[in-house]
Amino acid sequence: MKRALVTGASGAIGAAISRQLAADGLHVIVHANRNRAAVAALCAELQQTGQSAEAVQFDVADAAATQAALERLLEAGPIQVLVNNAGIHDDAVFPGMSREQWHRVIDVCLHGFFNVTQPLIMPMVRSRWGRIITISSIAGLIGSRGQANYAAAKGAVQAAGKSLALELATRNITVNTIAPGIIESEMSKSAFSPEFIAQMVAMKRTGKPEEVAALAGFLAAEQASYITGQVISVNGGMAG
Repeated sequence: MKRALVTGASGAIGAAISRQLAADGLHVIVHANRNRAAVAALCAELQQTGQSAEAVQFDVADAAATQAALERLLEAGPIQVLVNNAGIHDDAVFPGMSREQWHRVIDVCLHGFFNVTQPLIMPMVRSRWGRIITISSIAGLIGSRGQANYAAAKGAVQAAGKSLALELATRNITVNTIAPGIIESEMSKSAFSPEFIAQMVAMKRTGKPEEVAALAGFLAAEQASYITGQVISVNGGMAG
């Protein structure tokens, strides 16, 4: 049974991706930093339906803690599917953005990508099969007012993924990025009015976490073995 790690699985998208991968027959390691209770409940939910899952907790921005946690996980064998979903935002217009706001978002969204992905590469290479999927954002493609830090981090992981795809292409390891638009969640309900969605999104609705998860499940499967180095948007035709 292949093993998958989904970081940031306490959120709506991460939880949906975890359910998708578990339903596809993978052993899913669901990760959280602060919200351990949410991933423990998700893990129990998956196990109750006969699927294979375990929960893990660490801060992706803490390189040493991440390394230690991954070393423990790798004792059971390689992690062959990695979904880099952990991320935060801390919004402010750029002239009013604090140094702390800039660095914390970069630390989690960009440095976290390195801290989690880099230690898993060589075990994946030795297994001669792997899938690395990073959840970015439309902000990394078209920008977003008040989110220069978040857009910078998300744009950077897209570029890093393209480079990593070139390095790993001959190893039967694909590297792709999903850039969601406005996806249904508690945050999106408060952040985006129906009028804004109707104006900006051609489909005039928010996306569902399961619609992002379906793409992640496909990219993690054998059928997607010739797709690598891509940034794929799931945004309902959102205007740039």
